[in-house]
Amino acid sequence: MRNLDVLFYPKSVAVIGASNISGKVGNAIMCSIMRGFNGKIYAVNVKGGEIKVNGKKFKVYGSIKDIPDEVDTAVIAVPARFVPQIIDECGQKGVKGAIVISAGFKEAGRADLEEELVRRARKWGIRIIGPNCLGVTNLENGFDCNFNPPERQARPGFGGIAFMSQSGAFGAAILDWAARHEVGMSKFISLGNMADLDESDFMEYLKDDPKTRVITAYLEGVEDGRKFLKVARETTKVKPVIILKAGRTEAGAKAAASHTGSLAGSYSIYEAAFEQSGVLNAKSMRQLFNYAKALAMQPPAKGDRIGIVTNGGGAGVMASDGLLEAGLKLAELTEETKEKFVKAIGEGVLPHHMSFKNPVDIIGDAPSSRYEVAMRYVLEDDNVDALIIIALFQSPALDEGIVEKVGKMQEYGKPIIFVAPGGEYPEKMARRIEKTGVPVFETVEDGVDAIKALTKYGKYLGE
Repeated sequence: MRNLDVLFYPKSVAVIGASNISGKVGNAIMCSIMRGFNGKIYAVNVKGGEIKVNGKKFKVYGSIKDIPDEVDTAVIAVPARFVPQIIDECGQKGVKGAIVISAGFKEAGRADLEEELVRRARKWGIRIIGPNCLGVTNLENGFDCNFNPPERQARPGFGGIAFMSQSGAFGAAILDWAARHEVGMSKFISLGNMADLDESDFMEYLKDDPKTRVITAYLEGVEDGRKFLKVARETTKVKPVIILKAGRTEAGAKAAASHTGSLAGSYSIYEAAFEQSGVLNAKSMRQLFNYAKALAMQPPAKGDRIGIVTNGGGAGVMASDGLLEAGLKLAELTEETKEKFVKAIGEGVLPHHMSFKNPVDIIGDAPSSRYEVAMRYVLEDDNVDALIIIALFQSPALDEGIVEKVGKMQEYGKPIIFVAPGGEYPEKMARRIEKTGVPVFETVEDGVDAIKALTKYGKYLGE
């Protein structure tokens, strides 16, 4: 699959359908590519002439064949009926990859036009993303042909999560969400109709991508089930795969068919396929990123016995309920650990009125030093496979030393999830804690989701 590198690491790109008119897709694509791409950019439009984009002038070639230099990749945004001819011209030019933004193919009842597009692409050995897609974004090198402008759809920073989506709009929302929550991404792929390259091809590519730690996807349907199962089994042994499958109901399946022409199929079959192949099945956008964020930042759990340390009793109760409802276990602390707590209480290190049953409630006036003692005791316990830390930062007693102390807890090698409910101040502290490598979640429910992903993937690896 290394020949797909041309779609993410091109040295030169031609935008076919380039425009200097603000609001036109061809103009937006030029603007996106110009922002961070260091390679050569060529403008192509049958009208020829010259255009000015963001203050920079470009000569406009009437055809990609007129460009005097080599072109690695073409981004195509012209009416659908012209695309097969454009692919022929790309083939004659020696282009190896094309990202077809244009809509009006299978999803619009023109399966014949889509088949012709693929036939011509295969004749020339051109690999196709799309058609009917938003584009791709490589956060590593700045190659971005996503036509949504950044003032409307932000781009996240570089990180370990790759995301592919059959829905351009949903993909845009995910990129926005990741940027707002400072969750780093490696690559974004808008799959569109998947006329040539499909989700399995990109899963296989991302499996070997050193910049990607977790593969995530929004899918409406899979065309080749056998291929998907084979690639998914191979991939999940190397890195986690998380899929949000839409079209779970009859109404959703019909909507998927009209959206990208996908046959959504029976959801129960997809659930079984995911279970067999080790794919984590997300039920919502939020859950998708709870899973992804946890797996990108923490090691998989080696068991399902969870410890909880909290400065809020109610939050501890909620976490206990959530863990048990998710099929996980509250760790039963060993007698040795309980004796450590008794001794620390007797020495005045911990308060008499705290609870050292699991959840360990160090009560509302807990400073970071109290957290450190409790976290260490719980993580040192052989009965604990993973830890949820809940901190209500609204307490004035909780000092900023918690950031460094939580980060240090990773020396135990057990997965750690941090939950910080609330508003602006907890969010500011959350971002600081995440810089130490520990993922932080806004609600107890999100934290439970995260632990569930770490335990489920860990169990799959251990089978």
